[in-house]
Amino acid sequence: MLLLVLTPILAFVMLVAWSLWQSEGYPGYLLVNTVFGEMPVRESNARNFSLQLLDGGKVDLADLKGNVVMIDFWSSWCPPCRAEASSLSKVYGDYKKKGVEFVGVAIWDTPDAARELLNAAGSKYPAGLDEKGVIAIDYGVTGIPEKYFLDRDGQIVRKFVGPMSESALRNLLDELLE
Repeated sequence: MLLLVLTPILAFVMLVAWSLWQSEGYPGYLLVNTVFGEMPVRESNARNFSLQLLDGGKVDLADLKGNVVMIDFWSSWCPPCRAEASSLSKVYGDYKKKGVEFVGVAIWDTPDAARELLNAAGSKYPAGLDEKGVIAIDYGVTGIPEKYFLDRDGQIVRKFVGPMSESALRNLLDELLE
């Protein structure tokens, strides 16, 4: 009788241990995108949102209309997000004066960890924490990192899943600025 009770419990514990080992200890790691590249997108108006920024300010997406905008969904514990953080900061610095805005939306994260990554990457673009996941749900985010690109009219025109190389990001922004 004891064997009948302990076998399912042991199987469950082993499954949880295996899952944590596979996800490097981060339960949310299972939501990190592993297939990278451009995804098809139906051009549509970007859903407006207001985001409380980690530096204490606030950004409203509607206020960025007239610029090319990249919305980046990320988390500080996500290896691909961490790997591309400094590239995003560098590209933003080069393109801000050309009419490009970036908005970083941290999901499944903590404010301190998100700030720490942004500071380490030298990030200067607006970034905040989507604590309730409302923005991510509205955009249909299925994993991280995910990037949505808006044209100057506020239309979603491109979507990329996974990290982008600096050259690919620059090429896309140049294309959208034409």
